[in-house]
Amino acid sequence: MPHEVFREKQITSQNITVILPAYNEEVSIGSIVLLSKQYVDRVIVVDDGSSDRTAEVAARAGAEVIVHSPNKGKGMAFKTGFAAAEGADIIVTMDSDGQHNPSDIPKLVAPILRGEADMVNGSRYLNGHATDTPAYRRIGQTILDKATVMNSGIKITDSQSGFRAFSASATSIFRFNAQGMAIESEMLADAGRYGLRVKEVPIGVRYDVDCSTENPIKHGLMVLLKIFKDMEYNKPLYYFTLPGFILGAGGLYMGLDFLRIFYLGGSLEFGPTMLMILLTLVGVFMIFTGILLHSISGLIMHLK
Repeated sequence: MPHEVFREKQITSQNITVILPAYNEEVSIGSIVLLSKQYVDRVIVVDDGSSDRTAEVAARAGAEVIVHSPNKGKGMAFKTGFAAAEGADIIVTMDSDGQHNPSDIPKLVAPILRGEADMVNGSRYLNGHATDTPAYRRIGQTILDKATVMNSGIKITDSQSGFRAFSASATSIFRFNAQGMAIESEMLADAGRYGLRVKEVPIGVRYDVDCSTENPIKHGLMVLLKIFKDMEYNKPLYYFTLPGFILGAGGLYMGLDFLRIFYLGGSLEFGPTMLMILLTLVGVFMIFTGILLHSISGLIMHLK
């Protein structure tokens, strides 16, 4: 009990605002707003083009409501919400479908209040609860986690978590370019690029309230493609130099094999020889392109 009292005192010591991006969530949004208000100072709901009563229910529950029309995607909803949260010391983002429990908000903001982190990621997997996640989700999640870690340089166990806390002083670094659910990975890439201190804390999650109508395989592939696309800007050594090295090594291997064949008295065929030259040239070009872009990116970051 004393620990709980201490934690509540920590939470009320700074202005905390929660941002809830919502799309057709009239069933759950009211209770999420009411529960969140127990732990934060402001609740901002960004109704992203809903066709139901999401905005009305959220407003009646006491939230500040901003309406997008038409639907602009989660990235733009975050951008709008972060701009509207001016004056907050800590910003919390949370899904509006009831998967996340607002009672976990104290755990997310605590590392920021203690000065240990600039960004806190709520993870479903820190306590070994991976089996709680449906198998098909966990396979896709693992792939997205690995790609996000490669892109951001941040070791994270739940890259697609929408339950996060941010120190308001660090929020200006986010691009909010991703239109769909890839925004979670993009924000981690931005945090890694600018050297934010990122910490993870365990959270609970409910899957019996998942109302998503999007095909999970299609959704996962789209997010993965956007992560790889982001690497072109964020990690050019991975995007260009590594594939270039593989192509160049393949061309070099073919060249050495051709030399062996020629040395033994064989003849070179036109097609394979041209493929060897092409692989070598493209590989070398990609290697130097990645190195050059990496240097330019480092210079831009240094100037910033």
